[in-house]
Amino acid sequence: MKKRTLLKHFAVLAGALTALAAVPAHAQDQGQYPGRPVTVIVPQAAGGANDAIARIVTQKLGELMGQTFLVDNRPGAGGNVGTAQAAKAKPDGYTLVLTTNSAHVINPSIYKSTGFDPVKDFEPVGLVASAGYVLVANSAFPANSVADLIAQAKAKPGQISYASAGNGTLNHLIGEMFKRAAGVDMLHIPYKGSAGAATDVAGGQVPVSVQSLPSSLAFLQSGKIKVLGVANEKRLASLPHAPTIGETLPGFGSTPWYGLLAPAGTPRDIVAKLQAALEKTLASKEVADKLAAQGCEVLTGNPVQFAALIKDDLPRWNKIVKDSGAQID
Repeated sequence: MKKRTLLKHFAVLAGALTALAAVPAHAQDQGQYPGRPVTVIVPQAAGGANDAIARIVTQKLGELMGQTFLVDNRPGAGGNVGTAQAAKAKPDGYTLVLTTNSAHVINPSIYKSTGFDPVKDFEPVGLVASAGYVLVANSAFPANSVADLIAQAKAKPGQISYASAGNGTLNHLIGEMFKRAAGVDMLHIPYKGSAGAATDVAGGQVPVSVQSLPSSLAFLQSGKIKVLGVANEKRLASLPHAPTIGETLPGFGSTPWYGLLAPAGTPRDIVAKLQAALEKTLASKEVADKLAAQGCEVLTGNPVQFAALIKDDLPRWNKIVKDSGAQID
């Protein structure tokens, strides 16, 4: 009897130890989050605005949260590939996505299927930044303004090409919006990322492109490309003398936003920790200065405000896309 009783006690003790051993793992994922490196998917190629913003922000996030935040570029289908992968990731806070409005709220109107639901598949963490977008040309191109480009394109319909970061990207859509607003016919040349497009414009292989400032800044500073017009609604603080496209084509303008999201179902306490750390990150002068050096600005908004922006932007961009005629199968 004593032996059986002793064995029974051992069994109970073993069960208790097993349950106790499971506690740190649970705490590591929630109470002590983050207990291991966090992957931040960027659904665009390296070298563009989203990549530059992500690397600046995740570095500071990692410092504040005491853990490594790894940027994982997963481009494809205008941002659909990486965004869909983030939507399907385990909702434990260890896979996030730092995306832009082009992939999240514009693509659903351009593509027949994106592979994700921009509202149901994500938990917004917060807005991060806005970026400047510019219509640029090779330095030797004869046009020096938006009006000059329109005149050139009307004189040579279908003969002037423009490069973008790929089909369905914001660069592409702004280019199509420009064509429609200006009433011109230009040939679209899609690249696999903005870096390649900017390089070829600087090299003279393609005369014109719509680029984010981070992807074109080095070429602008070297004089290899020039700004014809700013695609944002307002002039950029980093390019105060460059006129907006809207100054020539009234009503034209788009300012892209970038934001951090987690897969739907991510525990609220984890989202709250990420949001608090993101708020501190964006309040840092170091981060603001680094973003400004890339032609970007801090853009703040908590999860509720970010979710409202997404819901408001979806129908707004749906109308813009339909008016522009842009569509990808």
